[in-house]
Amino acid sequence: MQKTLVIALAGCPNAGKSTLINKIVGQKIAIVTSKCQTTRFNTKGITNIDDTQLVFIDTPGLFKPSRPLEKSIVKQANLGLEEADLICFIVDATFAKKQDFSSILKQLQTLKKPIILLLNKVDALKIKSELLQLSQDMNRLYDFDSTFMISAKKGTGINEVLNYIQARAIEGPWLFDQDIASHITDRNLAEEITREALYYALGAELPYALEVQTELWEDKEDSSVKINQVIHILKASQKKIILGTRGQKLKSIGQRAREQIAKILERNVHLFLYVKVKPDWIERSVAGFGN
Repeated sequence: MQKTLVIALAGCPNAGKSTLINKIVGQKIAIVTSKCQTTRFNTKGITNIDDTQLVFIDTPGLFKPSRPLEKSIVKQANLGLEEADLICFIVDATFAKKQDFSSILKQLQTLKKPIILLLNKVDALKIKSELLQLSQDMNRLYDFDSTFMISAKKGTGINEVLNYIQARAIEGPWLFDQDIASHITDRNLAEEITREALYYALGAELPYALEVQTELWEDKEDSSVKINQVIHILKASQKKIILGTRGQKLKSIGQRAREQIAKILERNVHLFLYVKVKPDWIERSVAGFGN
């Protein structure tokens, strides 16, 4: 008898949700950077264990939005939470003392769904004795169904989490075919990989409001693929930041993205990047969120 369960990975920005879903699925389906609000939409990752299919939803970080793009990001997170049967609330154990989780936990409580606590990045915590205190403090804020201490980066404690979740799977047909690891298309993943490369190359210089879109995806007879992507920005002044001196910055970004895309697609990739000023891209993108 087949079983399935949909699990939302929730938490503040940079808690390690995307790193965790990549580790669980066993391949890269979500980009990971140190920049807040890197995840803009829900990404589903699927793992099958015996007769059970677990569908994980990597949701954008929960925070109080102010700008239109931020509001659409939080809307995506809420849609993922509503779809889930169980929620994993992920907390960065190295940064928890500086965060206030009360409003987020109050929101999660209204969903009336089982919630487990995952204290992440425990490998980076210098004083291990603080973990027990942190676990007690978090469970005073909210009565979690269970608590786990993990390292999404190293994989520590993840099997215990999967065993717990698998035991709570519901009888019913699988939602995805056996060989599918994610619902995200190769085209969308390639766009995300380029956005990740932009974040790594530019850091604090990076304009927050940018997007990457595919203008051409051409499969070649030699099994390679030609990809033309455009980087949309709001202001002409931001174009110089991305291009760099004589276009060298954009060239290095393209090289990093091409290597990553080729590795994931397991084929040669010819990637061409262009930067265009498009003042209305946020309004257009926001209108498409949640549709």
